[in-house]
Amino acid sequence: MAHLMPRQPTPALTANLLDGGVWTLADQQPEHFTLVIFYRGYHCPMCKAQLRDLDRNVDEFAALGVDVIAISSNPRDLAQQTVDDWKLANLTVGYGLSLETAREWGLYISNAIKESEPGQFNEPGFFIINPDGTLYGSTVATMPFARTTAKQLLDALGFIISKNYPARGEA
Repeated sequence: MAHLMPRQPTPALTANLLDGGVWTLADQQPEHFTLVIFYRGYHCPMCKAQLRDLDRNVDEFAALGVDVIAISSNPRDLAQQTVDDWKLANLTVGYGLSLETAREWGLYISNAIKESEPGQFNEPGFFIINPDGTLYGSTVATMPFARTTAKQLLDALGFIISKNYPARGEA
């Protein structure tokens, strides 16, 4: 499993989009950051709460110059069900993350413990990525709990941007 370091390049990342397009990290040109949220999938009620919270705050992230995408290993049909059932109207949602790519990003992989879960899937993580593709910061979890809220992220990103706070953890 990879151990990504702040101020170093992140792995390549692409995600299929429901409109038929493909999102590619290398093509992103945010004013300040790209925020990539890796979520477990449609089966996860904690992900539902997190993504709905992010969806309600996409405009506030954009006002800070932060582009947001949520990506899972779910196939297209479950990604569409996620957007429809969770009423995600603003958040860009990608699907089809391979477990190999998840591991390159340092995400933990779990085996299903109930029928509603895919056989294997990534655990959650979020990554704040500089416009040049280097890692600013990240949080990776081994379980679905203890998520950062949109407000917490917005407050932190606002501070980081206003104070030109440097990436940490690279020593």
